[in-house]
Amino acid sequence: MTAFPIAEMDRTWDVIVVGGGTAGAMAGIAAARLRARTLVVEALGFLGGTATGALVTPMMRNTSGGANLNRGLTEELKARLQARGDAEISPDGNDGWFNPEGLKFVLEEMLLEAGGEVLYHTHFVHPEVEEGWVHGILVHNKGGLGRLRARVFVDATGDADLAVRAGAPYTAGDETGAHQAMTLRFHLGHVDLPRLHDFLVEIGMPQLGPRFLHLWMVWGRGSPLEPLFRRAVEEGVLLERDGDYFQAFSVPGRPGELSFNCPRIRPDLNDGTDPWQLSAAQVDGRRAVGRLVAFCRRYLPGCEHSYLVMVAPMVGVRETRRILGDYVLTLEDILQCRTFPDAICRNHYPVDIHPVRGERLRYEDRGEAPYFQPEAYHEIPYRCLIPRGLENVLVAGRCISATFEAQASIRIQQNAHGMGQAAGVAAALAALRGVGVREVDGRELRELLQQQGAYL
Repeated sequence: MTAFPIAEMDRTWDVIVVGGGTAGAMAGIAAARLRARTLVVEALGFLGGTATGALVTPMMRNTSGGANLNRGLTEELKARLQARGDAEISPDGNDGWFNPEGLKFVLEEMLLEAGGEVLYHTHFVHPEVEEGWVHGILVHNKGGLGRLRARVFVDATGDADLAVRAGAPYTAGDETGAHQAMTLRFHLGHVDLPRLHDFLVEIGMPQLGPRFLHLWMVWGRGSPLEPLFRRAVEEGVLLERDGDYFQAFSVPGRPGELSFNCPRIRPDLNDGTDPWQLSAAQVDGRRAVGRLVAFCRRYLPGCEHSYLVMVAPMVGVRETRRILGDYVLTLEDILQCRTFPDAICRNHYPVDIHPVRGERLRYEDRGEAPYFQPEAYHEIPYRCLIPRGLENVLVAGRCISATFEAQASIRIQQNAHGMGQAAGVAAALAALRGVGVREVDGRELRELLQQQGAYL
């Protein structure tokens, strides 16, 4: 058996964040601002994860009574993007419209200004664990295998890679094991947005103006675009499944461009932790992108001379593993608007399940439960970030401790920001005090987050 050499670093960090995505970048910024020696390990060459690598734009709104629930670092991020011309506020008050390329720059600036470090093009391989304590992680990059050490680790991989490989229990998928559908997003350029806007309004799809376009189609949901999709299927331009979910938005800072929240990957490819499925999803998605580009050019006025700007380098994954933490957030917690003394984030986003086969969702957007009132919200406790059996690891992002239905509500970007900020602050406190993450008082953490602008 061949023994591979492992490069030893001559230094250690207080906090290492594994994954510099939506939650991980914020975790790194928050930890570094508390003067913890912080390193963010990222597999790609930029921060932002699904927001930048999977082109997930705009940010979905998360409001209660018209007020944003995610503030703190999220507000600062939006302000910086707006100052660059890479974000705008739509006429209805939605401040989530942003340019993914600009976000890469802003997140990196915020991390480095805080004194944090980033190691790009580096893949997490495996943790080194002893009696629930992670002492180091093995990573791989152009330097080969290396060992990185820290006092506390934040797992922001999106799939709980670090926590699960360290032995933490987890669950995944719904009761049948199926995950939410995956998507490969893309951008279309040289679109005559005013002309497309007028067409959409004419067929009965109201818009906020040419700079804030939103077009959509789902079979049987009453979209004015459905007759065009039906014709395209009959004429062989689209497949039937291309109409299962279609959505596009304009992009601030990118005139004449549309960002598409589609195509949906074929139903049998839904496990984002399976490398073979991920590879097949990229292939399936690109083929579908080709069909959708042809559809737009042929059937949508204003898109006749458009071209494919880019296809996301990352498949958009909505849900895979979810840790079993010290508390498991449930659908009942959401519907009953439960609050917690150790809350780190508030949410009022609907339970948004993207099924793999287009069947009807099990939960309506309206109902009798308290959550369906306009000023309602529920909270996410700090304990959801603490994986059972591990002492110095926190998890942030879509893979925190929650049921399948609850995760479908809390997984959006702005909640990931809040979870990341909380994880970074808690990790810094634990590291600087030389204690485990459970010894960080959740009530103290909540107060610190409030001081940093969080709405708690």
